[in-house]
Amino acid sequence: MITKDFTVSHHKRNISAKLCAPDKELYPIVIFSHGFNGCGDDFTRHAKYLADNGVGAVTFDFCGGSLRSRSSLKTEEMTVFTEKEDLCAVIDFVKSLKRADADNIFLFGASMGGLVSALTADERARDIRGLILLYPALCVADDWNRRFPDADAVPEIFDVWGVPLGKEFFKTLHGFDVFENIGKYRGGVLIMHGDKDEVVPFEYGSKADKLYQNSRFVLFRGEGHGFTADADKRMTQMLLNFVRDNILQ
Repeated sequence: MITKDFTVSHHKRNISAKLCAPDKELYPIVIFSHGFNGCGDDFTRHAKYLADNGVGAVTFDFCGGSLRSRSSLKTEEMTVFTEKEDLCAVIDFVKSLKRADADNIFLFGASMGGLVSALTADERARDIRGLILLYPALCVADDWNRRFPDADAVPEIFDVWGVPLGKEFFKTLHGFDVFENIGKYRGGVLIMHGDKDEVVPFEYGSKADKLYQNSRFVLFRGEGHGFTADADKRMTQMLLNFVRDNILQ
């Protein structure tokens, strides 16, 4: 197994990232996008599991995406769309890696990272072999448009679960319809969601599943927003199987 830290620079900011890969000539690769106030280390064990099974992985911290982020920006400067820029930059970097198979790049996004991955897959469809969404936060725009129906009423700084967000985060989502901006991606899609999720109702994942041409929706019974250890193991095995089933030979 090979592990390597690296920095991706774009838009005058720097992304802290890590490669975890099998020691072989060419490998498919999964790019992990973490959720709100998460970080790339949240998927360290998943990345190692993939590498042990012949699949590379890149984990990274969104700029301003967390109080724990090692990347540029404060949380007050982050938006869903700056995170999309970050993911696009990581895709470009992965395409430049000698041993990473540019024909077999997969996106994995959890929670808000799932929203970002879904938006990115539509934009970068030619670069993406498959899309995996774990309880994707496709509700974010709806939630905040209900909270702030008047864009001018958004405060300069608003605290969300102890994380200060700037006005731009909410203003860029004002009137934004997620389901008009995802679903055009035609590669394989796997959506996994818990039926007891109180943060993102599983109906959002189910609705997305119907938009995609080649999608599978898996409901995890009794699971919430953040899986138990047993469900996480099942999810990780399903991720690996999905990659293996969708590799372009």
